[in-house]
Parts: sequence; structure tokens; C-alpha cells
Amino acid sequence: MARKLTGLTQLGAKTPLPTSPGEARLERVPNPHPDTAYVARFTAPEFTCLCPITGQPDFAHFVIDYAPRAFLLESKSLKLFLASFRNVGAFHEDATITIGKRVVELIEPAWLRIGGYWYPRGGIPIDVFWQHGTPPEGVWIPDQGVAPYRGRG
Repeated sequence: MARKLTGLTQLGAKTPLPTSPGEARLERVPNPHPDTAYVARFTAPEFTCLCPITGQPDFAHFVIDYAPRAFLLESKSLKLFLASFRNVGAFHEDATITIGKRVVELIEPAWLRIGGYWYPRGGIPIDVFWQHGTPPEGVWIPDQGVAPYRGRG
């Protein structure tokens, strides 16, 4: 059922790519089922940022799972927020935790977990995981489905 949403500035509009995460604007929409415990998932397999020391590109596959309360995360704003890291220097841990905390700050979910599956830098892959809150009882939370990095062997 279609509803008129107010306050959104990016959805349905041509929106330039933010130049930094601080400039990016995450947006939310009302949860049409706030009385139902469920999990929503965003998968971003093509995240990029820069090494803050060398300036070399870093690549990650993110999986964000959350159990919403009153609000849902608007997906176009998330896409633009993630893309805003493209030319920004950030360590893997910093980028992953910053993303998770910004989402929690905006939508105040019952539970959120983010998995940052980073491709090797210097021959060492780094995976970063963060969780906020406790999953609601009785919700199905599937595995994030990202295999550990194992190289060519």
C-alpha cells in the first residue's frame, strides 16, 4: 500500500554523491509494521574507501542486519552514505563501526549487526563485526553468508 512520505530529500530526486561521510545524509521512513519483530538486511558487496596511510584503495563486502522499531533505513540514502567513503581515508575497523553507529543513531533499532568483510591489504584480510542491542526473541537471523577469505587455494 503506497503512502505519502514526507521529509525525504534524496529518494525520487537526482542527488549528487556526498564528498564525505560527514556530509552524507542518512534518512529514515516510518516502519509500517512496528508491532512485528523481524529482521531487514542490506548487502553492499562493492564498498570502497582509501587506506588512510598509503591512499591505496580498500574494498569490502558489508552485510547490515537490523530489527527495526519505529523506523526503517531508507535505502537510497544508505547507498549514497556508503559511496561517500570512496575518496576518504579510513581504517577497516573505523569505517565498519562508523557505518554501524550512524545507522543506530538514526533509526534506533532494537538490534543491529554489521559485518565488514574486507579484502586483503598487505596480504591480510580483516573482517570487522559490531552489534548493538539484543535480537528480538523469535526472529530468524540467517548467517551473513560471506565465506571467510581463503585466496586462490
